[in-house]
Amino acid sequence: MPDTQRESNEWISEFLASRRTTRDFHPRPIAPELIHSIIKDGLTAPSWSNTRPFLIAVAEGPVRDRISEEFLKRWQILARFRSAGLTGKIRILLRRYGLPTSNFSILKPYPSDLKVRSERIGRELYNWIGIARGDKHGRDQQWARNYEFFGAPVALFIYSHKSLKNYAANDAGLMIENLVLSAHARGLGTCLQGAVNIWADVIEQEFEIPQQYQLLYGLAIGYPTDSPINSFQAHRLSPSEIILTPKRSSDQSKDKTISDD
Repeated sequence: MPDTQRESNEWISEFLASRRTTRDFHPRPIAPELIHSIIKDGLTAPSWSNTRPFLIAVAEGPVRDRISEEFLKRWQILARFRSAGLTGKIRILLRRYGLPTSNFSILKPYPSDLKVRSERIGRELYNWIGIARGDKHGRDQQWARNYEFFGAPVALFIYSHKSLKNYAANDAGLMIENLVLSAHARGLGTCLQGAVNIWADVIEQEFEIPQQYQLLYGLAIGYPTDSPINSFQAHRLSPSEIILTPKRSSDQSKDKTISDD
């Protein structure tokens, strides 16, 4: 293989591995044409029958600020509910304000085979930023940063078409990966946010969302600061941890063992 080709291949791997989740952004505005360009790059991703079953709500300026403010108000109530006594919980339940209004999935525990990975990233991230395991207030404050979009000046909200279900979600994921990598190549940072899913109605107050679409997640986007949290590197699996072994190969090995005996 020519050295130039090898270098090109290595550059691709290094570029992909260099992407990090950004959890602290400069307030510096992003030019609208730059947002348009990275969305355009996102649309080069493959799609089921080229249907492109997704939509993006782009929140910036006053719209972004109103959404953030309402998210933070609701999060404060929800955080209070989690630590309140029975009487306090009943009061909040009767009022309803602040409780999840849409997607409850992020509140459900992970299945046992995935829980280990989730706990590892949580433990390592909080250790990295100096928040102890028993520091509930510190953890709640860090979670609240989701609803400030970690200071990002732009928040994208990604919707998928309900009718195509998994296929629509898959297409949206492919599109967002292209968009995220395009942003990374242009010096922007991103943070995917499932935390916004529980209050989809807040976004619907600002955008006309077609009835046949549902919120998948949010994406904070902006220029990263030099905060230590932005240099955190999540553990990444090795290919061997996700590659399945064919049944036939295993059966053949067993047969060979039996015949050798």
